[in-house]
Amino acid sequence: MSEGIRDKVAIIGMGCTRFGERWEAGGEELMVEAFQEAIEDAGIEKKDIDAAWFSTCMDSNNVGKTGMPLSMTLKLPFKPVTRVENFCAGGTEALRNAVYAVASGAYDICLALGVEKLKDTGYGGLPDLFTQMGNKNRMIMPNVTAPGAFAMMANAYFAKYGIDPKEGKKLLAMISAKSHKNGAKNPKAHLRREATVEQIMNAPMIAYPLGLFDCCGVSDGSAAAIVCRADMAKNFRSDPVLVKAMQVAISSGEELMYTDWDGTYVKTTNKCVDMAYNEAGITNPREEVGMMEVHDCFSITELVTYEDLHISPRGKAGDDIKDGFYELDGKIPCQPDGGLKCFGHPIGASGLRMMYEMYKQLQGKAGDRQIENPKYGLTHNLGGFPINNIISIGIVGR
Repeated sequence: MSEGIRDKVAIIGMGCTRFGERWEAGGEELMVEAFQEAIEDAGIEKKDIDAAWFSTCMDSNNVGKTGMPLSMTLKLPFKPVTRVENFCAGGTEALRNAVYAVASGAYDICLALGVEKLKDTGYGGLPDLFTQMGNKNRMIMPNVTAPGAFAMMANAYFAKYGIDPKEGKKLLAMISAKSHKNGAKNPKAHLRREATVEQIMNAPMIAYPLGLFDCCGVSDGSAAAIVCRADMAKNFRSDPVLVKAMQVAISSGEELMYTDWDGTYVKTTNKCVDMAYNEAGITNPREEVGMMEVHDCFSITELVTYEDLHISPRGKAGDDIKDGFYELDGKIPCQPDGGLKCFGHPIGASGLRMMYEMYKQLQGKAGDRQIENPKYGLTHNLGGFPINNIISIGIVGR
């Protein structure tokens, strides 16, 4: 029977660039910036790295879907480097592979790095993923857009739980206002201004009920993590962060068919988090999870994720939002660094950026946004659409 990876691997170093419109830097410069912070944080040299996993979604280089951009940029000659991609879960996928490699005993020290230069693609939003995936997907979902798909989820949620659309829109605005308040405290965030609930509710509409402030932005950025065997960690630092669980679940596409799924939640998250909690030994997440970074591509995504993670009861997330449960000074702060809402979403880097915040919080090094004595930190990525998706969940602790 499998044992899982709980407490077998430690994070000993992390790095994260400032996210934003980084016109002055290419993808290579961003990778170096994150990597240098990570190795300095870990107190190691490049030669100490046994293997690396590299996450990026868009092909902005001329060496194809390989690990060569990382090897060439960071000057890691003849090291095994593997490129991974799992849509928006790619950064966490890179970390999961590095963690599994160390847990297996194959390596002692591994690197995970994610990067994306989305601003250079010329798109106002995420690039045309259908073209990236091949035109055959146009025949399956010819009219799907991300704002449209998640707006449908919001309206389905309001209808199912009898929430007046105006009240529902206010709940979503409270989520975004909370994240902007946190992001204003973070020097690495793209958007660093607070926004009021009224401003958010009166912003231009994108896809009802989602307005401009209900949607995350587009950014450039990179983040990196260095992991090692847990029994080695204290050789490098006195405050390593232990990996408690790393899980991924991928939809089979059954939500696309006529099933019992009603569009008000993400079924894959339910399945993935059950595996993650079991691996981490968490039996009462509402009492044990100390903080979260979830995939707030849209404010409604964050709302339903509260419930999908078994934190808020079904249909009751609004009560917790109004009670301040997920605020920085609440019971379980969510998006303490500002989330995708304030960082934007460089696809290959976001999962590692989320883990960077959990890592700093657990070490007590988060500055003005420091949470008091958190036990566990959870990260959640969603790649794709409500109807079929990739979910990755990481749980870390002291």
